[in-house]
Amino acid sequence: MRNKQIPERLATLEEVADYLRLSIHTIYKMLQKGTIPAYKVGKQWRFKQRDIDKWIKKKKSSKGNR
Repeated sequence: MRNKQIPERLATLEEVADYLRLSIHTIYKMLQKGTIPAYKVGKQWRFKQRDIDKWIKKKKSSKGNR
């Protein structure tokens, strides 16, 4: 039997906005600036939960070093 990994679920823009407690408009601004990790699938944006959590951790640690 092969060891099959289940692919990571990709979150939608709306789900990430809700998770971060930000507006969809704010997320779009972040996407335009390239400040949030995301993937474009067709015409829609998708986000890996793991990438978002790493991004938050990185932002949090960089604020503490100021």
